[in-house]
Amino acid sequence: MPQGKVTTVPDDGLTTRQRRRQAVLAVNTGHGKGKSTAAFGMALRAWSAGWPIGVFQFVKSEKWRVGEEAALKALGAAGGTPVTWHKMGEGWSWIQRPGAERDHAAEAAEGWAQIKRDLAAETYKFYVLDEFTYPMKWGWVDVADVVATLAERPGTQHVVITGRDAAPELLEAADLVTEMTKVKHPMDAGRKGQQGIEW
Repeated sequence: MPQGKVTTVPDDGLTTRQRRRQAVLAVNTGHGKGKSTAAFGMALRAWSAGWPIGVFQFVKSEKWRVGEEAALKALGAAGGTPVTWHKMGEGWSWIQRPGAERDHAAEAAEGWAQIKRDLAAETYKFYVLDEFTYPMKWGWVDVADVVATLAERPGTQHVVITGRDAAPELLEAADLVTEMTKVKHPMDAGRKGQQGIEW
């Protein structure tokens, strides 16, 4: 889309300004690095625009301290727009831990129920649903319910969903879909993730 020019102008009766103010559903998927990073980059833009932000992390552990969380919370505390951070469950739920008795499916379902309540109340103007494709893939959250809820969300609430293997129905419903493709990664050479790059 060179110089911000659209390739098609829909015959929907809306003005350019009205179209520009429509809510966006974005999905960052694929097996490459950068899905969450791109979503948090969008959150920075949302913060700069003065929008209240809700971040809902579905797979990363509540014990992890990710750089984006620290940065966005610091921005919110510095007198800017508030950033609310929710971590749903223990994280990395597909790894069996001895003595783990948490019901990850129930926690994911409650996380989605909270998002639905927030959407209905128009609590935030920008939502990051980080790693949310996984609860849908595992059958913990119903894809049809997600698609219908997001299609019917009131006001101008922007939503970005991240994670691998996004459901085709979600991709079809989205306004913006980006597939991250790995070409090369340090882990291919035996290097583990590092602070400032991976978190």
